[in-house]
Amino acid sequence: MLLTSRVTLKRVVYPSLARAASTSKRPQGLASVLEKRPDDVVITFAKRTAVGRAKKGQFKDVPVDEIMHALFKATLEQTKLDPTKVDDICVGTCHPPSPLYLSRAAAIAAGIPYDVPISVVNRLCSSGLMAVRNIAHAIQSGEASLGLAVGAESMSLNPRPTPEVVDIVADSPHAHDCMQPMGWTSEMVAQTYKVSRRKQDQYAFISHSRAAKVNTAVSEGIFADEIIPVEIRGQTISVDDTIRPGVTLEGLEKLKPVFPNWGEASTTAGNASGVGDGAGICIMTTRARAERDGMEILGKYVASTVVGVEPRYMGISPIYAIPKVLEQLGLTKEEVDVYEMNEAFASQFAYCVEQLEVPMEKINPNGGAIAISHPLAMTGVRQVVTGLAELKRQNQQILCTSMCIGSGMGAAGIFVNEQIR
Repeated sequence: MLLTSRVTLKRVVYPSLARAASTSKRPQGLASVLEKRPDDVVITFAKRTAVGRAKKGQFKDVPVDEIMHALFKATLEQTKLDPTKVDDICVGTCHPPSPLYLSRAAAIAAGIPYDVPISVVNRLCSSGLMAVRNIAHAIQSGEASLGLAVGAESMSLNPRPTPEVVDIVADSPHAHDCMQPMGWTSEMVAQTYKVSRRKQDQYAFISHSRAAKVNTAVSEGIFADEIIPVEIRGQTISVDDTIRPGVTLEGLEKLKPVFPNWGEASTTAGNASGVGDGAGICIMTTRARAERDGMEILGKYVASTVVGVEPRYMGISPIYAIPKVLEQLGLTKEEVDVYEMNEAFASQFAYCVEQLEVPMEKINPNGGAIAISHPLAMTGVRQVVTGLAELKRQNQQILCTSMCIGSGMGAAGIFVNEQIR
């Protein structure tokens, strides 16, 4: 009923890719990507908290350090990991003040020794993926052997601050655009690339329908497979409260625009990602160490990439990031079994899907951020957690995660499922 009216896209050529690949350890081709090597960076644990609806949901009064503390504690209890063996921690988080202090304090209070170092990374919507990437790079370089990658956000208590710059910076058109609200970029994409309100609502309906279906399938373990229950203030939180059952296409079409003064005013509360709270975590090490220590291997980190795009059209960046990371590895888009692509807005998501020409059956099979919500820094980790769990259910191999990034960037990552039956 959709996937029509494709716009011709001018592709970007990256002349340095061959040179970069020749001087790195990146595998080339599907067989090489799937090959198991002792120095592979593997994921031995991948879980997320349930997501809470910002301002109204289960984490609305819970600061991000309290969410992280609960996640660290639950992870140590479930895995029986000796925290003294952790070499490094990287936390992706975007908007809380003093994020390093908060993250380190949460880790120490949860039982991680004070001699385990920690860092934070903020690349907005990709911060969780950047945390995974940073730990992977530390392991690949030999600077660490076992690390924790975390993505955490409280959008209830730490909403997006308004950027402030001096006039000489603001006078640059692209600099001006990169600081605008993300809703404005959604409207710019819809207007420029002719993504109709009808099409946006159709794609949003797919997300809502898929998430509602699997969220109620408790007996099948969907979502429960990837959520680690956390105890906060005497209550156990284990189910997303952001997913709305009973959403209809007709209902979506009746919603009023949330940005009536921008573009064609086609973005609504129903076809944009929700604002939410939550956290996710991956335990990462080398294959050799995981096998030596008897750790279950869930998946493998292969590679990731980041690109920049014109800030006004921030949302279209996955159509550059995904081909770039696939080219670096010598993979085709057909060889990817599951795509977890962030649904920041239906306008940009619809355009990216149609430009990439990937079947919707492969993309966000259990719904995406439009239904589940998009706690900024959590998303990059959640996509890894969700994607690996789905690959295990499908008994498939290759996961590609991707997201647009505020200010005009995009990122993508490739992972391998190692739970093949």
